[in-house]
Amino acid sequence: MAHVKVPDENRTIDDEAEIQTILRRAGIEYQKWTPTPPVEPGAPDHAVLDAYAGKIDEFKRMGGYVKADIIGVTPDMPGVVEMMEKFSREHTHAEDEVRFIVEGHGLLHVHPGSGPVLAVEVEPGDLISVPAGMLHWFVLCGDQQVRAVRLFQNPEGWVPHYTGSGLETRYEPVCFGPHYIPAGWGVS
Repeated sequence: MAHVKVPDENRTIDDEAEIQTILRRAGIEYQKWTPTPPVEPGAPDHAVLDAYAGKIDEFKRMGGYVKADIIGVTPDMPGVVEMMEKFSREHTHAEDEVRFIVEGHGLLHVHPGSGPVLAVEVEPGDLISVPAGMLHWFVLCGDQQVRAVRLFQNPEGWVPHYTGSGLETRYEPVCFGPHYIPAGWGVS
């Protein structure tokens, strides 16, 4: 279950119904998915996509998505620092950003135009969809890894439009849920 923090109000939300309400009011789609049968950590991409095929196909039909793939980020992969720098700067997209977390944890900051910045800590089983045009950025949690199914309306994939506002520098890139591991833990 995702955890939500409203940094400007010094408030953390762990109640599932309240999380659903605050995200829906902000225009963010959130669902919890469970595979049948369960998928083992480290399973091949095709096994993950097969396990969630029904949910993925349903979501694709509902939102006009044409492509699904998997992204994996680990601390030892080549170019990870540069990749995470791209994700961690405030940006928008011309299409929805849909991520279903399979493994690991991340912190998605979203800035809906009609409300405060929300920090949404996502974990395995969380599907989150940030609507086109909404300001957001993403950082890894202390476990420094994430694996996610991505859904795209544009077959070309992820295209960011950076704002250059620097807003992300005003918010701590630190996860806060029960899977919290202090930043820098295990990093040599």
